[in-house]
Amino acid sequence: MDLAELNQHFDLIQKLNDAKEMYSIIEAKSLGGQALDGMPHGTGVSDKVGALASALADLKGQIEYLEKEIEETAPPIEDFIGEIEDPKLRPLFRFRFLHGLSYTDIANVLGPGTTAESVRMRFDRYWKRS
Repeated sequence: MDLAELNQHFDLIQKLNDAKEMYSIIEAKSLGGQALDGMPHGTGVSDKVGALASALADLKGQIEYLEKEIEETAPPIEDFIGEIEDPKLRPLFRFRFLHGLSYTDIANVLGPGTTAESVRMRFDRYWKRS
């Protein structure tokens, strides 16, 4: 397992999170009424409900695809992380490559005194040793 494979899995998780966020935004928009922004609105013919439903269906398909892809690529990553000798480093790899957390988020999980830069440096040191 190399860094490129881990980053590829991380990117899938990020895309999944982005798709879920977009789905939530569109779903909320479809449930809400017209925005009261004071701006005049055109009278053109459009199917706003149909467009929102289509966008939601497309995103749902994308989410399902990404979830399946992540599920298929996770086991070798879990095995790789399980083989890391340093017990303090294994959770960092899980947070980053299985849960998709940023360095800042990992630092926040680890608590006071930990910075995003120190987390990044731990990863860098591991890869230099390998």
